[in-house]
Amino acid sequence: MPAKPMNDDPEGSAPSADENGAPVNDDGTPVNGGGTPADAGGQAAHAGGALAEGTGASAEGTNASAGGASGATAEVADTATPARGSTTPARGSTTPAKGSTTPASGSTTPDEAVTPDEAVTPLIRGITVLRELTEADGTLSLSGLERATRLARSTVDRITATLARMGYVRVDGRDVHLSPRLMELGNAYLAALRFPALLAARADALADELDESVSLAVADRDGIRFIHQATRRRAMSLSFRIGDLLPAERTAPGPLFATEWTATDWQRWRERRAADPRDLSFTAVPPRKYGADARNDEMFVSRTQEAAANGWALDDQLIEPGLVAVSVPVRSPHAVGDHRPPACVASVVSHTSRHTAHSLRTTLLPRLQAAVTQMEQELDRTPPPPPGTPPSNLALWTGASKQRLGRDFIESLARGLTVLTAFGEGRPELTLTEVAQATGLARATARRALITYEHLDLVTPTGDRTFALTPRVLSLGFPPLSRTTLPDIAHPHLSDLTSRIHESTSLAVLSESGEEIQYTARVATGRVMSVNITLGTRLPAYATALGRVLLSDRAIGQAPLPQDLRPLTPHTITDKQRLTHTLASVRSQGYALVDEELEEGLRSIAVPIRDRSGRVVAALNTAMHASRHSLRECVTDLLPELTATATRIESDLHTAARFTHVPLT
Repeated sequence: MPAKPMNDDPEGSAPSADENGAPVNDDGTPVNGGGTPADAGGQAAHAGGALAEGTGASAEGTNASAGGASGATAEVADTATPARGSTTPARGSTTPAKGSTTPASGSTTPDEAVTPDEAVTPLIRGITVLRELTEADGTLSLSGLERATRLARSTVDRITATLARMGYVRVDGRDVHLSPRLMELGNAYLAALRFPALLAARADALADELDESVSLAVADRDGIRFIHQATRRRAMSLSFRIGDLLPAERTAPGPLFATEWTATDWQRWRERRAADPRDLSFTAVPPRKYGADARNDEMFVSRTQEAAANGWALDDQLIEPGLVAVSVPVRSPHAVGDHRPPACVASVVSHTSRHTAHSLRTTLLPRLQAAVTQMEQELDRTPPPPPGTPPSNLALWTGASKQRLGRDFIESLARGLTVLTAFGEGRPELTLTEVAQATGLARATARRALITYEHLDLVTPTGDRTFALTPRVLSLGFPPLSRTTLPDIAHPHLSDLTSRIHESTSLAVLSESGEEIQYTARVATGRVMSVNITLGTRLPAYATALGRVLLSDRAIGQAPLPQDLRPLTPHTITDKQRLTHTLASVRSQGYALVDEELEEGLRSIAVPIRDRSGRVVAALNTAMHASRHSLRECVTDLLPELTATATRIESDLHTAARFTHVPLT
């Protein structure tokens, strides 16, 4: 659903304001100050020098928005000449909010890394909002965002309205929630990386074999970031999520990645340790109680040397007391000379009540090493996939959204975010031209977005005029959203549906026995007489619309029907042959309509919710008194609304479940 505009001002009625209240254009440039300056030779500038792809590319004129809105463009040379007043930023740097004192992991101070002149200011601000929501575990009030980002409230309102229009956040009253669709940004990185798709099944199998948690992690500067988690369901379980960032020195994978560090990397790590001795910028781990000292640093150097010699590493309660882990590098199929650097690291994680660090090394390490050998063989023999189909018509969509929402839609932010989705399976590295073609954006617009992302360490140059996403893309909402459930995904859609049809709506799944349905999400309507069902309620599947939708898909595999077909009302189908015929009709027509079979006077219609494979995993329904809607009205009026809502739930489910496990309850 498109976001409701945050105010009623028509586009252009008042200019946007920056955090200091000064009027700015959509791209963050002063209203009376022109656009991005060019150098003396009229050449477009690039702070890092990596976007020097060819010449003769069009650049946005001084009055064009950063998002590439329609208007005159100036033809200039696309060279590597630095922008006036800018310096090459260190990778991973971000501009802290005003008044910020705690640096993010890998960040530098404003004096160390000046924001490039051609960076898209609204895009930087939008990324800041997404990161603050991520740090707040996915939900923050509008006033909380205002305080956290130090942006003007009007700016926060416009950013959240834009993100809501894109489906990346949901504004509920005064609160802003991350939405599952935002995971498409992290999915783009994970799909381009390929490791989760190729190695996750083997990690899951190892977790089942050992009955311990298994994770895959990649290096993110001087930290590690998880790309897959196979955790065990126990009272004492791990809370790490895909996308969580941990300091290298407090983990088992860290020393293995540090064996590849240069002198510059080690210096950057020591600077970060000095600036953040308690690891306060790593919110996924408990902060150190007293901070670190030189002995901690030397211990990590020693652990790195041992990892280089042994080919494995241990974490003996470095993250927190009781947590132990052993890690082995999964070597890249691409050798650098005779050396194959770690592509990622596989770890087995347990706690001291089950294993000591010593027993992990002596009993589980050999099985982990065998699994890693299989992972490396998988990487070696699997050829790169052909380029997948890139997104399409994104530029047209952002233009239409701008027309609909007016000044509440920041087109430069929306267009900048679409650049991340240009990458993906078969598209791990792209040139500027390929990014522009994939998104439908002007070259100048795509170029400025890439400059911005390189400054924020979300994109990195990888070769001859090519770019790739970095693991830091996962910091944009992926950790809290990676733990979402199907009821979490469905609930806001049920609320919207209930408000439209003015009837209660529910989501249910089939019990393991196949005899019952269980309600997992529900939104009731405000009526004097309404269907009263609480979450967790179980009802016989054969006599409900929800159950018949679920049973109809299960019948494809010749699963047995429920055995006890008791008559609950005079209308209940109790004949197995008739029920089989009814389920076949439900399967072919795509919905189930049950009239007074569960309870007299109760009428219900339901549609399926399918996973990425097309299997029905849940059902969505609305139920009401038979006097409120005739059978015909159920099909003509309610069914289209149910179907549209089911499609939206499926879209979010498919995005969320691409690289994560989404529990049904």
